[in-house]
Amino acid sequence: MAIKLTDRAVRALIAPQRGNRITYDEEVRGFGLRVTTGGAKSFVLNYRLGGHERRITIGAYPDWSVAAAREHARSLKRRINLGDDPMQERHDDRAAPSMAELCDRFEQEYLPKRRPATRRDYLGILSTYVRPKLGRIKVADLVHSDVDALHREVSKRAPYRANRTVAVISRMMNLAVTWGWRIDNPARGIERAPEHKRNRFLSPPEVMRLTQALASHPQRMSANAILLLLLTGARKSEVLGARWGQFDLEHGIWTKPSSHTKQNKEHRVPLSAPSSALLIEMKRQADLTETDFVFPGKAGRPLSEIKRIWSSICKSAGLQDLRIHDLRHTYASILASSGLSLPIIGALLGHTQATTTQRYAHLIDETLRKATERVGALVIGNGSSATEAPTS
Repeated sequence: MAIKLTDRAVRALIAPQRGNRITYDEEVRGFGLRVTTGGAKSFVLNYRLGGHERRITIGAYPDWSVAAAREHARSLKRRINLGDDPMQERHDDRAAPSMAELCDRFEQEYLPKRRPATRRDYLGILSTYVRPKLGRIKVADLVHSDVDALHREVSKRAPYRANRTVAVISRMMNLAVTWGWRIDNPARGIERAPEHKRNRFLSPPEVMRLTQALASHPQRMSANAILLLLLTGARKSEVLGARWGQFDLEHGIWTKPSSHTKQNKEHRVPLSAPSSALLIEMKRQADLTETDFVFPGKAGRPLSEIKRIWSSICKSAGLQDLRIHDLRHTYASILASSGLSLPIIGALLGHTQATTTQRYAHLIDETLRKATERVGALVIGNGSSATEAPTS
């Protein structure tokens, strides 16, 4: 049955006793109004493409007026005549992966290959920022402004975290391109928030106060971990995850496996006499039948966190604005102030790029100054100028 669909005619249509009934329009072939048993009314369009009959829902009445729905039906029919399939496009869009699904695949396929500390950091970014803010957006629909808006929002309170978030999203988008989920990376070109590297080093008096606080602290395992951080300049994850098999205490060598290092390759470093003595005493007291971890935690796992003990020790030592990672900076600053070259400092810290070690360059100035003063003293002490011509 086909009638002239008008708003008045649509309002007059009654619900069928069962199923649903479609009343077609006289003006546009295939365009009609469907009424369900519950009285719900919606506009539809029937069409044929490739020998198949399809029906697409345009929208509900009265959200869509008859005139608006009819015009949209005409627009759809024009597209269909050109070979488009609106119903298939709708199905494809509904089946297209969302950012939440990209997060799932990223966690399952990419993160297991990363270091434990990196996995924890990425998972925190995904759960705190990416999933809540972008999770419902289709991967193919994510645009540059979505990423930029998230970056600006996070930058207001945590600029470093905002930059890390964009870096994670950019990596995810590169993988989405590889997996065929989209053809470009909308996270490229985001202007990063300014980052100012910390230059907090412990002074000699502060080092003394810290070691005294460590020596008297009752939580010996955590205190020893912090002392080893200071003595070796290692990263927290490297120390807390260390196993006895990594140490050659007879020759004073620590071989860090690639899975524990930031540069993803084995890193072999010498141990100082105090750090070797600390480890030898710890090993003597350790129960090696229980675990191979130097700093064992619960359930056969390594010690995972020392923040509470660190806070307590800093308070006892009267140290302000000091992070655990600043112990690594202190180790490097002591090396630099002792006159060691940047390549040697970089080798001990496990830096793969010289630019990473360059932040300690200013600490070598005093050593260089003493060296050049020796030249000056020698020249002036001889009573001659370096530019004076020799006499025959």
